[in-house]
Amino acid sequence: MATLSDRPTPDPAEAKVRGRGQRAVTVRGDLAEVGARPVGFDPVQVIVDQSVGRLASLVPIRYQRMLASPFSFLRGAAAIQARDLSRGPSTPIEVQLCGDAHLMNFGVFSSPERQLVFDVNDFDETAVGPFEWDLKRLVASFAVAGESNGLSAKQRERIVRAVVASYRVAMRRFAGESFLELWYESPDVSVLESVVASHFGDETQRRIDRAISRAKAKTAEKAFAKLVEVVNGRPQIKHDPPLLVPLADLSKPDDLARERAFLYELVDHYAATLPSDCEALVRRFTPVDAAMKVVGVGSVGTRCWIVLLFGRDGDDPFFLQVKEAGVSVIDQARGFTSAHEPGERVVRGQRLMQVDSDIFLGWYTLPGLDGVTRSFYVRQLYDNKASAIVEQMDAGTMAVYANACGWTLARAHARSGIAGEINGYCGTSSSFEDAIVAYADAYRVRNNEDHAAFQQAAAEGRITAAS
Repeated sequence: MATLSDRPTPDPAEAKVRGRGQRAVTVRGDLAEVGARPVGFDPVQVIVDQSVGRLASLVPIRYQRMLASPFSFLRGAAAIQARDLSRGPSTPIEVQLCGDAHLMNFGVFSSPERQLVFDVNDFDETAVGPFEWDLKRLVASFAVAGESNGLSAKQRERIVRAVVASYRVAMRRFAGESFLELWYESPDVSVLESVVASHFGDETQRRIDRAISRAKAKTAEKAFAKLVEVVNGRPQIKHDPPLLVPLADLSKPDDLARERAFLYELVDHYAATLPSDCEALVRRFTPVDAAMKVVGVGSVGTRCWIVLLFGRDGDDPFFLQVKEAGVSVIDQARGFTSAHEPGERVVRGQRLMQVDSDIFLGWYTLPGLDGVTRSFYVRQLYDNKASAIVEQMDAGTMAVYANACGWTLARAHARSGIAGEINGYCGTSSSFEDAIVAYADAYRVRNNEDHAAFQQAAAEGRITAAS
């Protein structure tokens, strides 16, 4: 048996050489290709198939949101792009992927130290896969969003190139850092603010400031005032169908007690997946009410609840979000099966990729009242969270955001421990950037075609969208 002294010392130079060697396996220029689809491939059917097992009453809302624009469609079509990526050229350099790294899945939230940070913030599709898959989804989202905002082809290209350049340069830096230096890298929003102040005008600064202000305003107390009303002296989550429906309005009187017991049992058991100190903290709170809440685009129709809890008294509210987790679209596209239950898969991926994960992030799997076993992950509902308002971005604001997203994704990928290999593969020439930029525009065209097909399916009555 080998001892510790027998193990070779890691060599960053060798890691870079290994990455450079992968160019012979996957030529960088080939990454510009959008995977060819098999004859008869139907993007609409992919979305329809995803609706199986979801709450049928909510599926039309998902379709309505995806119909709104090509960008909204892209947000809900992670499964389609994952399949396309699996058919195109891919590197063998694998990391923990976000799995759905479009630009709206980055945002501002509070660290456990109560500092605002900017990071990837959605991990429903997280899985292991080729590093460039996340980058390709990110640049495609900038290309599609830029077109929706009326930006010219040259403006879109500059923005997409900023994403890739930021990613490549950051990865070179991370490849030179020690593992602990990299682990403690923090995407503080003050860095974003300083870039804006140095290179962009007052209007861009105001837009960034407004986003940060929105994040600071999203606290449990503000959520309580927005989501809760007092009825007969008892706090209850408001009725705002179909986006927010309390359990009392979803259930028959005879089923209400059982459904509340199911949710409260889930919260109780999920606490055991937290660090011991956080588990003790969660158990001090008392569940009071719960409601089903519609969130996002791709997640619409999955089972998602918010749970209102009280701590010390009625002036100490706390919200947890309980969200159903399924099989990652990345694993589906690759034909892989995760070693972990879906909820645990999400939590493990998030903890690895984020610098400052929610201290209340955990999971649990249990049979539902219908006898079907489902997996969930749990987190705080509001913790000073805010996402970009993409529709309001001009070319300057989007460029700032592009730089921030590229750097942040590189840091998240580097935490998988192979920054040296990625750096070696990307290199210092424009070859890698040129290929990814070309892919972004090519996929913009494909996404537009898929969105048009989705619109046609709605017009023909093949799918039914909410009015």
